[in-house]
Amino acid sequence: MKRIFLRVAYDGTDFVGWQIQNEGRTVEGELNKAINALTGETIEVIGASRTDSGVHAKGNVAVFDTESTVPADRFMYALNSLLPEDISVVESREVAPDFHPRHCSSIKTYEYRIFVSRINDPLKRRYAYRFPTELNVERMDEAAKYLIGEHDFKSFCCVRTQAETTVRKIYSADVFHDGDDIVIRVSGAGFLYNMVRIIAGSLMEVGSGKKDPVHIKEVLDGTDRTLAGPTAEPQGLTLFNIEFADEQ
Repeated sequence: MKRIFLRVAYDGTDFVGWQIQNEGRTVEGELNKAINALTGETIEVIGASRTDSGVHAKGNVAVFDTESTVPADRFMYALNSLLPEDISVVESREVAPDFHPRHCSSIKTYEYRIFVSRINDPLKRRYAYRFPTELNVERMDEAAKYLIGEHDFKSFCCVRTQAETTVRKIYSADVFHDGDDIVIRVSGAGFLYNMVRIIAGSLMEVGSGKKDPVHIKEVLDGTDRTLAGPTAEPQGLTLFNIEFADEQ
């Protein structure tokens, strides 16, 4: 028996999320189906991050155990021949039998992408959120810096969360131009349900002039979801990368 590590990219538009549900396509379900077809075993992957409906990934992670003789680094190619076009395995390798992607130290990086336009761009609509008026990126970046460090992020969490604690640690938070787009990039040790989308919605309020940058600190200190901005739409969000301290 060996444990295989997969780094997975997907377009989340046509999925109801990562996690298997009663109805609708899921990333986890498609991976299980492909692995089972390849190995002949009944296998369920363990995912690192359960992204929501419409959210994309360039570097989500899953592991599974198998007795297959397929070399670890060849699973990538074999599975991609079986997966639908909106999912790709971009890396496969063997890891220690006790490696668990949700139970070890990691840094997750999310990006939220915005394009400013009064007119919809059909080529961007699946992967970025359209904001109709100008945004001040410098003010947004100033506001984002208040998020860095260990804080209670209760204000930036869906009220339906089942998390034992709403304290999280953010290592970096930046807002910058990428061509015609605006990107919010946040890296941290962990994130709450809808946390990055609520951060994005709150930063857009700052960028549009509705709030001052220091408002983000006030929202953090208030630990009240009603103080933060709206939950931004899912299509702008991508799980960009996950780095592990103890992958081997």
